[in-house]
Amino acid sequence: MDLFEYQARDLFAKHGVPVLAGEVIDTPEAAREATERLGGRSVVKAQVKVGGRGKAGGVKLAATPDEAVARATDILGMDIKGHTVHKVMIAETAPEIAEEYYVSYLLDRTNRTFLAMASVAGGMDIEEVAATTPEKLAKIPVDANDGVSPEKAREIVEAAQFPAEVAEQVAEILVTLWKTFVAEDALLVEVNPLAKVADGRVIALDGKVSLDANAEFRQPEHEALEDKASANPLEAAAKAKGLNYVKLDGEVGIIGNGAGLVMSTLDVVAYAGEKHNGVKPANFLDIGGGASAEVMANGLEIILGDPDVKSVFVNVFGGITACDAVANGIVQALELLESRGEAVTKPLVVRLDGNNAELGRQILADRNHPLVERVDTMDGAADKAAELAAK
Repeated sequence: MDLFEYQARDLFAKHGVPVLAGEVIDTPEAAREATERLGGRSVVKAQVKVGGRGKAGGVKLAATPDEAVARATDILGMDIKGHTVHKVMIAETAPEIAEEYYVSYLLDRTNRTFLAMASVAGGMDIEEVAATTPEKLAKIPVDANDGVSPEKAREIVEAAQFPAEVAEQVAEILVTLWKTFVAEDALLVEVNPLAKVADGRVIALDGKVSLDANAEFRQPEHEALEDKASANPLEAAAKAKGLNYVKLDGEVGIIGNGAGLVMSTLDVVAYAGEKHNGVKPANFLDIGGGASAEVMANGLEIILGDPDVKSVFVNVFGGITACDAVANGIVQALELLESRGEAVTKPLVVRLDGNNAELGRQILADRNHPLVERVDTMDGAADKAAELAAK
């Protein structure tokens, strides 16, 4: 889950990372009182989960409360790279900025570790720094067992060649930022810029945080950080039912058991769709190993409720849950949906393989539902689902 800047700022403040005061508002008039509380001057910053706000005109200085109202009026409702601005942060203006730096921690999946990145060339896109002046971006692996001690922080500071006069402050911030990273179960914490201001302090002026959704069970307070207003309604409904679902932009609904199998299914459907008017997968939906009738019904309900879906491909490999149990689940799911008054009108292509596959196929054949078509191979089933969607 990616956070808005104001949410990242609040997390930083909570854990002791030095930040400036700020308030989030959603009406222009509210900018006046917020700016007055901040001393009469403020920075009005669009709150969208995308970079390049400043270049797009989404960050403006307001010298008076009235000017803050005008700037908020300008920014609220803006479109920034396809994201509509619904909120702005009214932030305290920083003292004169002397230098801008960059620091971050992230999960390094490739090397199965964590990575600290730091640069004295902050205030610009870090991708540009990495591409044009890679020597200015230090990358230091962080062992999960050791974390970032003061000694490790000084190693990062030295590698990035921070000026001596800010080295100790930056090292302290790096230790605190690591504690934030761990405490919040984050996948990314980034400060750009980390600024040295005129009075010598080093302050986080902007922040980006991405939280690990797999840690929600031990971070119940993170639910309040979700941007429910802009969430896809199908994804929100699936989450409420405990389903692992992602909406895509195609026409073939996908249900599978196991993330790897579902990813492979997306590929074969996309490939098959090339010869059927370019149809594509409509979603990712992993029902996991226990494909009960209720789980299958919930999955079908979500997918069939997507007006973009023209056909459904149920691709299951029987393992711990055998194929006969899955087949019974499909049959019962269809009956359950019909009993709810939710008519099933879209064709289902079912491919079963693995444990008790023959028995599962026979159960579907005996039920002989007019909308269920059984295909025994994955490629064949993908082709049939794409064909039905194209029709």
